[in-house]
Amino acid sequence: MADLECPTVMNNIITFLSSLLQRVAESNDLNPRFHPQKISAFHGLTRPTISIQSYLERIFKYANCSPSCYVVAYVYLDRFTQQQPALSINSFNVHRLLITGVMVAAKFMDDLYYNNAYYAKVGGISTTEMNFLEVDFLFGLGFQLNVNPTTFHTYFSHLQREMLLIQPPLDHHNLNLSPSSSTSSSSPSSSYKSISTKLLHYEDDHQQHQEVAAV
Repeated sequence: MADLECPTVMNNIITFLSSLLQRVAESNDLNPRFHPQKISAFHGLTRPTISIQSYLERIFKYANCSPSCYVVAYVYLDRFTQQQPALSINSFNVHRLLITGVMVAAKFMDDLYYNNAYYAKVGGISTTEMNFLEVDFLFGLGFQLNVNPTTFHTYFSHLQREMLLIQPPLDHHNLNLSPSSSTSSSSPSSSYKSISTKLLHYEDDHQQHQEVAAV
């Protein structure tokens, strides 16, 4: 997608995606499932002091992966939560899920990418933990890493709609993608907060529609 090469669009991807994840995490913190939430390798003992947006901005600054990786990471996080319904995204696991999702997306999407030790340093964890999280994440996904163009466009469009629900269109370059506060306080999107409290679950819904149609 050519739009992803635009710096303004990429800034908004980081801004709106982090806001969406912040909203999802806060919602799950306040409204735990009826069954106890699973404590996984991604779960920290305490909430990280760095905000989700600052953490994602750090990943974006140092990972140097292609812009598409952030949309694909969003797809992976959604798939992961569908495959692991007892492991909901919350303030204790969202940072580790993010760094792992972006790293796995970069490895799948890009010809050149940094190794696990580098991503561990970016994410503020040990290389041993990064290796373990990668394996856990891949098994949690069921190794379903392929993202077809239709799915990619659906998630990209969903993030765009998230933004448009909050603020009117700016110029044509600012029709971006996702939820969160902008990196620049002077930006019109700096006050953006996602209204969504869940991820998209597009593939799960799409599969259910196909099963109903088949009947």
